[in-house]
Amino acid sequence: MKKIALIAALALALPFAATAQNTPAKPAAKAEAKKAPPKKQVTRKAAKAVEEVTPIADETNIVLTDADLEVAKRVSLGKAQCELGADVTVAADEKKPGFFNVSTKGLKYRMHPVESRTGAIRLEDPRAGAMWLQLGNKSMLMNQKAGLRIADECQTAEQVAFAEEMKKNPPKSLFEGADAAKK
Repeated sequence: MKKIALIAALALALPFAATAQNTPAKPAAKAEAKKAPPKKQVTRKAAKAVEEVTPIADETNIVLTDADLEVAKRVSLGKAQCELGADVTVAADEKKPGFFNVSTKGLKYRMHPVESRTGAIRLEDPRAGAMWLQLGNKSMLMNQKAGLRIADECQTAEQVAFAEEMKKNPPKSLFEGADAAKK
């Protein structure tokens, strides 16, 4: 009978003992988690997706910074042929340096450069909610207010040449040489 009472007392006490042992460890575990967050590598595809959904600024009285003017120097001008027979024309605004007139299918936008986290060239028209995203080998025109890609896979002559060069000399993979570093 004494053994049964002792076993019952231990059975009731064990959960409390386990809880008491785990309670002090939780703050230490939280502190460790805060100290060293795991570093993650962002893929190009993820960076592009982030760039596409980054909201367009609503400000219409735009004053370009020196960084914006540097981005403007890299904008590929002229007519870009797009998929499905569409085309987009990008022309510098002669009256206001750093601004661009972008047109396609009867749509016209007055865009300005915006610094991009990914290094892509990004032009925005805050009134219309439109964005021109230009990479080395292709561009796209989007309307974020309507949630549409107006023109995709657009290429100027410069971008076609860049895409051909990428085919001949593909860029190094992010994981290339990763096995050698482990050795």
